[in-house]
Amino acid sequence: MALLGKLNRLRIVRFATPGYYLDGGSHGEILLPSRYIPAGTTPGDQIDVMIYRDTEDRLVATTEKPLAYADECAALRVVSLTPRIGVFLDWGLEKDLLLPIREMSGPVQPGDKIVVRVMVDPHTDRLIATARFNRFLNKTPAPYHEGESVRLLVASRSPIGYNMVVNNAHTGLLYHTDLGGRTLAIGELVEGYIRAIRPDGKLDLALGKAGYRRIAALTDQILAALEAKGGSLPYGDNSIPEEIRDAFGVSKKAFKQAIGALYRDRRIVIEPRGIRLAGPADRQ
Repeated sequence: MALLGKLNRLRIVRFATPGYYLDGGSHGEILLPSRYIPAGTTPGDQIDVMIYRDTEDRLVATTEKPLAYADECAALRVVSLTPRIGVFLDWGLEKDLLLPIREMSGPVQPGDKIVVRVMVDPHTDRLIATARFNRFLNKTPAPYHEGESVRLLVASRSPIGYNMVVNNAHTGLLYHTDLGGRTLAIGELVEGYIRAIRPDGKLDLALGKAGYRRIAALTDQILAALEAKGGSLPYGDNSIPEEIRDAFGVSKKAFKQAIGALYRDRRIVIEPRGIRLAGPADRQ
């Protein structure tokens, strides 16, 4: 069956003056207008199309590729504002996408780029955008493992880093300390990695496999040193870089990233004179 807002592979049934009619299963025949027909296609062929509703509420197919399909997030540019209705967004198709007022998260102006999720409106069965998309995320336990490659979309800034959309399904946090001085733009798409899955299911993220591996190896090294020294070490924010390099062979910046990761995972406690292994009471 053809799915609204998704990429569908449908069979061409017949040709007519307006274009090809496609087999939409329970939806019946769906028109693919002539201007979207690839050269060389004939009835009986299979063709990849997206389905949406036109201004007369009819299902129509297009071979154009939107910037986001249904249930996907993307940064889209505001084209125009319509009072009491909402704003229209450029999503890569001839027909702009409506962001209704009820789905807006704040005021916008033409030319702004905003992060939204494409969805099927349950009231109208039309494709719309929503800027209030957090309610659609984290619906299932995060099915990832540490070091797994994921697709990240920068959703917003926070005081400690960036809030990211992970694979269009979950949220995660990329800390400033894991950026190496890099600045990200809202709506930017980047490849990242799962650095840690916290006990509460929240995701900590890293940019680049090398960065993930480096931090993971260093955290293991620090934990081993803590075990060997009875659970505490005299290294921390007040240590001079030479002390850190002599003890672990890394820069103070890398050391701080690693102990920050261990602290967020509740595996260590940071104290004024150093660090120590976390006990059961520290993890509550």
